[in-house]
Amino acid sequence: MSKHSRIPLFLAISMAIGIFIGTLLTSYFGETKFNVIATGGNKINYLLQLIENNYVDTVDMDTIAEEAIPQILSELDPHSSYIPAKFAQEVNDDLKGSFSGIGISFRMERDTATVMNVIHGGPAEKVGILSGDRIISANDTNLCKMKSTEVMKHLKGEKDTQVKLKVIRRSDKEALTFNVMRGDIPVETVDASFLIDGQTGYIHITKFGEHTYAEMLSALARLHFNGMKSLIIDLRGNSGGYMQPAIQIANEFLPKDRLIVYTEGRMVKREDYISNGMGSFQSLPLVILVDEMTASASEILAGAIQDNDRGLIIGRRTFGKGLVQQPRDFSDGSTVRLTVARYHTPSGRFIQKPYEKGHDEEYENELMMRYQRGEFYTEDSIRQSGPEYFTGIGRPVYGGGGIRPDIFIPSDSTGVTSYYKEAAYNGLIAQFCFEVVDQNRETLSSLETLDDKIKWMDGQNMLESFARYGQKHSLPRRNLMLQRSKDLFRRAIYSGIIYNCSDTNDYFRYLNRYDPAIIRSLEIISEDKTFPKKPEEEEKHDSVCEQ
Repeated sequence: MSKHSRIPLFLAISMAIGIFIGTLLTSYFGETKFNVIATGGNKINYLLQLIENNYVDTVDMDTIAEEAIPQILSELDPHSSYIPAKFAQEVNDDLKGSFSGIGISFRMERDTATVMNVIHGGPAEKVGILSGDRIISANDTNLCKMKSTEVMKHLKGEKDTQVKLKVIRRSDKEALTFNVMRGDIPVETVDASFLIDGQTGYIHITKFGEHTYAEMLSALARLHFNGMKSLIIDLRGNSGGYMQPAIQIANEFLPKDRLIVYTEGRMVKREDYISNGMGSFQSLPLVILVDEMTASASEILAGAIQDNDRGLIIGRRTFGKGLVQQPRDFSDGSTVRLTVARYHTPSGRFIQKPYEKGHDEEYENELMMRYQRGEFYTEDSIRQSGPEYFTGIGRPVYGGGGIRPDIFIPSDSTGVTSYYKEAAYNGLIAQFCFEVVDQNRETLSSLETLDDKIKWMDGQNMLESFARYGQKHSLPRRNLMLQRSKDLFRRAIYSGIIYNCSDTNDYFRYLNRYDPAIIRSLEIISEDKTFPKKPEEEEKHDSVCEQ
């Protein structure tokens, strides 16, 4: 046998010996020994393999993985999260600049999808769908008694695909049929912008999405053209979103070479975001409104303005989210949003409120704890665990739990009664408002101005109408409480009707007339006090006033 002909024999013998040794090792170590070398992430992989190969019953491994991933992430921090594939598109649409659909907003009214608003220029408007229409089927699928999330799946779809809708309209005896070609529907995150008093601009930002900065620039340009001399940015209820548009908006108001925010993490080197001096509104008097639901990217904007002494923050302490998430997509369409860094405001503050790993419930209940200790009503009840920092001119600020406003505005509890709470929390006020609009849609649409609509409502004795409506819907009439809460009822009912029959500008115009934070902001602006002063200057001013 030649040297070359012996090579295959040697290889075969070597393989046989390898298999024999492997078998002996497996037999010796067994399943109880092998996992000694399976540490960390390998343990998880090995456990899943062990279950799949040896568990007594057949197991859906995909389901186990779907349930295990959120549990693992919950052991890291409260904001690392897993989004299953079936929800990922919906979550992303919320921050993307557009989605594909028919161009309506709707609510489930008595188990039927009822059109609340039709987006101007959208597919639904083009075919003649109107506010108040009831959509009972889509492509012959009955939508009645479906959950709103299920209805949405039937209305959304790929661009340039058609959906046949069957609609019931109050003015028509028979159902109407519309063939709607789906198209790109813009997602507006700047949902209100107008002049309050002829010279004070008001901009409301719902979240920070892909197009928020462009929307903001458009709103600022329009307000500036109409004579804006000062600005209020309303971030109340804004839970955040993308960090970049918040940085870009802050840049519009800051001089050159001012730190806006910096991020840093174990695997992420410190990155500073600096203003470039190209902002168009660097000297515009500015107020930012915040509350306990103002979070994340909203806090970046508020923190940049406060730490650079560029404007005043008015309202209540913000949520306190100082962690940066980075999305990672799986091949099945699901997404992990993993915390990769912390962000710090220009003074160095880390504003993330304290949390204990694996105790998400306590973290989620933290706002309730604030409420119970009276923080929503008295500034002295505010608790922040972080160290003291200082703004550019030496004003003290604190980390460890949100951004404390420069001027505190308590939550308004005047006139709140159990009767009002029950009416509001059970959705009766919202239902009543919808029915008023639904029954008077033609009349309301003919009223051109906000004041015209208010005048019409004044003549309808809305308070009495609601009391009777409540009695018919299991809310016993309570005359004393009705009178005590009459101002709250009036504002809630009027704003609800305006929301259902008009645009968001009119809705916020009406609310702002009675909003303590807006009223205080206008006072500050009129007194030319939007630019903070050094602490010693404040002390001098106070001492002069005392003399």
